[in-house]
Amino acid sequence: MEFLKIDREDGVAIVSINRPPANALSSGLIKEIDRMLDSVENDDSVRVIILHGEGRFFSAGADIKEFTTVSSGEEFTKLSAAGQDVFERLESFKKPVIAAIHGAALGGGLELAMGCHIRVVTEKAKLGLPELQLGLIPGFAGTQRLPRYVGVARAAEMLLTSEPITGEEAVRFGLANHAFSEEELLPKTMEMAKKIAKKSPIAMKAALQMLQFTKPDSYYEGVKAEADSFGEVFVSEDAKEGIQAFIEKREPHFKGN
Repeated sequence: MEFLKIDREDGVAIVSINRPPANALSSGLIKEIDRMLDSVENDDSVRVIILHGEGRFFSAGADIKEFTTVSSGEEFTKLSAAGQDVFERLESFKKPVIAAIHGAALGGGLELAMGCHIRVVTEKAKLGLPELQLGLIPGFAGTQRLPRYVGVARAAEMLLTSEPITGEEAVRFGLANHAFSEEELLPKTMEMAKKIAKKSPIAMKAALQMLQFTKPDSYYEGVKAEADSFGEVFVSEDAKEGIQAFIEKREPHFKGN
């Protein structure tokens, strides 16, 4: 694969995202995540997956420059739905997936992490959904998953202010399971993964399936509505201004159209 590296150790597949400089989520990288799940799904030597980022970040978000190559709202809706499908597959995967987050998990990066079953972070990691700064909204089910972990009020604050929270805050708010130092992150995550890998694969699969019943009935309606809205928002003049301002590294000037 071009952007993912898979190592195996004691029943654990360590999947490294390597798309410098920020591990931005392109459509190609999302397709590789889907292919990675194909490769480990029926591999009996893999019982747990750890997903982490090489370099300074877990993933700093979606590839904004790729958005400039898409012109219609319908195309953006398809782009959103395609990412939602892969992250939904991740969440419903029959083997446990742990996100080991350092640096930043922002926008699509956090949406990817929220699709994993367990999130382990560094104390100073930054987690957030800053899409509104660009005149956009999250498009990979972020508007639906974030409230499930932190509550509607906290999710509204994070979405509307676009301000990230730290790894320590993520644990306190229920978004992450544990926070460690930078040096401890991967060793502690491996320790957890190896402990899980010793459990019965049949029992683990059943337990993960049972967790799917905790989703609210409106979840699938919500992600469909998010994809539709994602496409509508992306063809607005504000979105064009936000994306251009991001590329030009300046403050956007939104006009409400």
